[in-house]
Amino acid sequence: MTQSMFIVWRESVEALLVIGILQAWVSRQPQGRQLSRYVWGGAVLGLLLSAVLAGLILLAGEAMSGSANEWFQASLAMIASLLIVQMVGWMHRNARTLKQDLTRDASHRLNRQGGLGLLLLALLAVSREGSETVVFLYGAGARLQGTSLGLFAIGAVAGLAMALLTVSVLHGSRRFISWPRFFAISETILLLLGAALLVSGIERIGGQLLAMDWPEAVYRGIGDALWDSSAILDDGHGFGGFLADFAGYRASPSALTLIVWIGYWLAVVGWLRPRKAEHLPCPT
Repeated sequence: MTQSMFIVWRESVEALLVIGILQAWVSRQPQGRQLSRYVWGGAVLGLLLSAVLAGLILLAGEAMSGSANEWFQASLAMIASLLIVQMVGWMHRNARTLKQDLTRDASHRLNRQGGLGLLLLALLAVSREGSETVVFLYGAGARLQGTSLGLFAIGAVAGLAMALLTVSVLHGSRRFISWPRFFAISETILLLLGAALLVSGIERIGGQLLAMDWPEAVYRGIGDALWDSSAILDDGHGFGGFLADFAGYRASPSALTLIVWIGYWLAVVGWLRPRKAEHLPCPT
């Protein structure tokens, strides 16, 4: 539930930020009311495209069974992890000029294509965030069933409500939290979630590799636990379960899991360290 809530919350805030920048810019243009319809029409179409993608992914998952389904789910989890890292890196590079770049693009499209250009811009922005959300949610919840799946869905709805509240608070007052601080905190949590999704995908792949013919050393690296810390912090419930969902913690990790987890953080730190974090402008 907490995974889906955070994913939808974070991605919805980003989508609402983009639409808010476009809406604020459009309101200052001649025929602003008419142009607003194009912006919100594009946003609705973007949501519909995301829903179509969700349906296609679900159909693909249901059409597969056994090993093929495991490989498919592992691939989606790893793609979701890669997308998270890419998204955080993109925000570090472009956050400072996001508002200026977006309004410049909107002006260019309005001059060349009129309202349809604004519709397309909003459609692309929302469908990008929506598509990322779909992939993240599938990667995080592919194995859930019954009550757990219901809680996962409730978390997604709660995340959307939280996003609307967050945007209202950030627009209305900066005493509690500013836009730059919000994105800095949420990006850190996203990177933790990316590690969890990567570990989940690697474990699925490891399970498939164990069914193949490999040297004994490979089996030990994939299947044998290096240690067992469940007596100190169990990854099945409580705080340990929370860390497992959000950071990829395992009480009994295999060598493969540990190497991938460490490699992920080395790669993330090495990639992001040279990049100076930029402040995200408030969409006013």
